[in-house]
Amino acid sequence: MKMELIFIPSPGEGHIRPLVEVAKLLVDRDDHLSITILIIPQMLGFSSGSASYISSLSSASEDRLRYHVLSVADQPNSDDSKPNFLAYIDSFGPEVIATSKKLIDPAQLAGFVVDMFCTSMIDAANELGVPSYMFFTSNATFLGLQVHIQYLNDVKNYDVSDLKDSDTTELEIPTLTRPLPVKCFPSVMLNKEWLHKIFSQTRRFKDTKGILVNTFAELEPKAMKYFSGGDHSLPPVYTVGPVMNLKINSPTSADDKQSEILQWLDEQPCKSVVFLCFGSMGSFREDQAREIAIALERSGHRFVWSLRRAQPPGTMGPPEEFTNLEEILPEGFLERTAEIGKIIGWAPQSAILAKPAVGGFVSHCGWNSTLESLWFGIPIATWPLYAEQQVNAFEMVDELGLAVEIRNSFRLGFMAVESELMTAEEIESGINCLMEQDSDVRNRVKEISEKSHVALMDGGSSHVALLKFIQDVTKNIS
Repeated sequence: MKMELIFIPSPGEGHIRPLVEVAKLLVDRDDHLSITILIIPQMLGFSSGSASYISSLSSASEDRLRYHVLSVADQPNSDDSKPNFLAYIDSFGPEVIATSKKLIDPAQLAGFVVDMFCTSMIDAANELGVPSYMFFTSNATFLGLQVHIQYLNDVKNYDVSDLKDSDTTELEIPTLTRPLPVKCFPSVMLNKEWLHKIFSQTRRFKDTKGILVNTFAELEPKAMKYFSGGDHSLPPVYTVGPVMNLKINSPTSADDKQSEILQWLDEQPCKSVVFLCFGSMGSFREDQAREIAIALERSGHRFVWSLRRAQPPGTMGPPEEFTNLEEILPEGFLERTAEIGKIIGWAPQSAILAKPAVGGFVSHCGWNSTLESLWFGIPIATWPLYAEQQVNAFEMVDELGLAVEIRNSFRLGFMAVESELMTAEEIESGINCLMEQDSDVRNRVKEISEKSHVALMDGGSSHVALLKFIQDVTKNIS
């Protein structure tokens, strides 16, 4: 029996890429399954990297895996001067319905798989008379946090945003073995306006038939024990990760700087290089860049540093390149470190992490980056910036012992808010701890790396969960 699923990722590389990889896994596992991915354009337009990726997807459409970029919808009227990300996604509902009717045989449509920020698309699936499933791009621990704070609000009348101004310093979370410090809560959960938007999203989770999570059972045993029990209101949770595309970051022949760095890494001793990279939106002011440079030079370690410029306060948009590094870095830094360090703007992250010379990763702790680092057996020094990254950092350092801490409570400024400054002393200390060769953290990362590979093999936990998901999709339409 032929079945077709419609996948709807939210705008942004960190959400589109893993959902595409899940789709590839599914069509590889079942010859009767086809998937159409409906891509919502980013609010501020695709960055050059995103645009080329989207273009490559569109040209890669085939019989059982198709990609369709939606047209930019009319913007909802709003008196709010700040762009509303969720309202923007919601505005594509009518086009999703119309496109689905046009592209898919109704008799074969088995359901929608929507991104964690696209829960409004459950209504589109309902209108088409098919079930919905959700893809949670973060980890099972954070899923548990979201569900728990919504439960506290709806059942216990407890608003966690009040923690910001209270004497309480931590909160028990059912997917963690130890309390989560309030300083590690995502900023949006400590903001009343945004917290209630999160509640609206989280309440829709139970309207789905199942939740796919980009993790593997062996990585988050406490969280999976919670979800396998009955003390929550969620549908089945399927751990299908680590979901990554390890080919997309390979440079083309035109990327001379990237090719040069990869070749340079081939010439360096094993585990001697620290790699600093902060995701698709990670960027810094000039004063922070100088502190990082001072720390790198003092540490004496070889390095590859992905460095990009933050937008001016009060503006939004993707990071940009620094036009003249000599003007912002300490005088003589580039000359003194020419033999031991390389600086690049956008970096081919997975290609760099795959190099044997890389011994540590200073990361913003985005979940995709965290999974890549574990996959390659590279320990992380945590420098979270925004979103749920502080929670990820706490989980990696305190819960699982798979990372070292620079500062887990660091918060990047947003719009008119001025960001904190991380000192050279803090950064240097974190780098030196990260690069210890026989540390317990490094040994634990090696063990979990092996488990991440096994999880995706035939009979592995994630492979079994993916097959169970296919079985349940089939059952829900039969």
